[in-house]
Amino acid sequence: MNEHDQKNMKRFMELAERARQNGIYTYSGFHSVRTAGLAYEVADEHELRMWGGTQDCERVVTRFGDPHEMAYDEPFPIRILYVRPKNEKFADKLTHRDYLGAILNLGIERDVIGDIIVADQAAYFFVLEEMADYICSELDRIKHTAVVCCITDEVPVDCLPKLCEENITVSSPRLDAIIAKVYHISRSEALKLFVSEKITLNGRLCRNPEILLKDNSKISVRGYGKLEYRGEEHATKKGKTGITIWRYV
Repeated sequence: MNEHDQKNMKRFMELAERARQNGIYTYSGFHSVRTAGLAYEVADEHELRMWGGTQDCERVVTRFGDPHEMAYDEPFPIRILYVRPKNEKFADKLTHRDYLGAILNLGIERDVIGDIIVADQAAYFFVLEEMADYICSELDRIKHTAVVCCITDEVPVDCLPKLCEENITVSSPRLDAIIAKVYHISRSEALKLFVSEKITLNGRLCRNPEILLKDNSKISVRGYGKLEYRGEEHATKKGKTGITIWRYV
């Protein structure tokens, strides 16, 4: 485990213990799904929930606390910011990096910011609630473009990532075989992704390439994308297995 992971593990342990001792929910900042999955090393599954502001976010906040023990629930402290140019006619073509850089230049820490969804000449940010008003008041320019930033209730459905159904044939419904097939890489290249800890399965770091997937399993491959395994469909005459996946596009 590297130094960065050790630091996050220590923080997760503190949050988990505070939730248990004080009977309150505690929250991390935003982390990658892989980093958030380290929380399973320090807390039981029923004590954890992860949410990024909408379904299948790349970055999520981890909540510690057992709802049955607490006897209450509460929403995650996440707000959605909508950023648009004041004048679209004179606006730069802004990228994800441009939006992220502009917020970080305000002196904001990276773990305050979740996913950024770029839509045409605007963008939606997921941010920690405690910093939402500050960002709205301070973010007025990105590169050479004057912008308006405000809090909104939701991201339009047509701006969210979409699932595309695919039917593929694999030699085995093992995780490494499916990843190799979906992303058009060799099995040896797929194995390197496990060694370098770039695979998460249902929110947890996965180091086992031989695992046989259960229906509706969610896989994230850092640097490649995300998919859902929907299950086996049929066996071919050559002894291979036809499966269905949903890939995020």
